[in-house]
Amino acid sequence: MRRVYQHLFTVGMLLLTGMILACGGPWRDGYFKKGVDRLTQDEVTEMLGPPHTAKTPVLGGDSVWTYRVPLAEKELSSLHFAGLANATKQATSLIGRAGEGPKEILYCYRYTLNFDEQKILKQWKREECVPGTHDTLNAK
Repeated sequence: MRRVYQHLFTVGMLLLTGMILACGGPWRDGYFKKGVDRLTQDEVTEMLGPPHTAKTPVLGGDSVWTYRVPLAEKELSSLHFAGLANATKQATSLIGRAGEGPKEILYCYRYTLNFDEQKILKQWKREECVPGTHDTLNAK
């Protein structure tokens, strides 16, 4: 009986975690949004590692960094229930009823960061590495 309660507790915790995660969107979006006019290049490098590309003018001016990251569908939506479904699937597998489901599709996104001469983040944007990929793969 104790084992049943442990499984129910685990399932409940996973469902709660999935619901919380489903409402967040990509964490990088929040990190950059809060970091405009505050984050330095060193802080971004510490958090994300070196950029995939970095363009810094020799004679001074703004620097442009880009990062390419894989994002799943559940990370792209600000309110998407894939996180809940994923948590349910994980919980079910813990109690021995794992079902076979489709593999998660990852999409390539590019974060473009603009830093001023003082190396402070001034603006950022997220866009698909290949525009239209998400829509094309999800067309019915």
